Amino acid sequence: MRSELAAAATPLAGVRWTPAANLHLTMRFIGETDDAHMERYAAALARVRVESFLLPVGGVGVFPSRGPAKVLWAGAGSGHTRLYQLRKQVDEALLTVDTGLTLPGFHPHFTLGRIGEGSDRKELTRFLEKQADFEAPPFRVAEFHLLASELSAGRPPTYRPVESFPLA
Repeated sequence: MRSELAAAATPLAGVRWTPAANLHLTMRFIGETDDAHMERYAAALARVRVESFLLPVGGVGVFPSRGPAKVLWAGAGSGHTRLYQLRKQVDEALLTVDTGLTLPGFHPHFTLGRIGEGSDRKELTRFLEKQADFEAPPFRVAEFHLLASELSAGRPPTYRPVESFPLA
């Protein structure tokens, strides 16, 4: 699936493509946290129980929908019952650790690239039109991960798995 998504990367002015190894679907962004909270999050997430499922991937778009585009994305399983079950249980587990977490809406997607100020709006529009029917083969979601992101100036983030959680 990652290779299918990475294959969409074509030269576009001002777009920094996400390396294939970094492509992931974020269920919930926690933000900066300490090791003690990370351990409690992992313990809470270990109680999530959802059956494994096939997830369709398709469609492309940009965030935000108004104003200058910042993120180029590929959609993933919008409206998929088990994906939303997983999201709900992840949220509930995380809230047992920190009731102050912000829980914004959920638009399941893979970030294909980040759009900088040097981008060409017409070129980006042509790309979106050309990729309008984009589909990658569905893939089996058999586990999810608690990831830590490590940031370095001038380089894409590195995602380190803290813990993996198999689905039923």
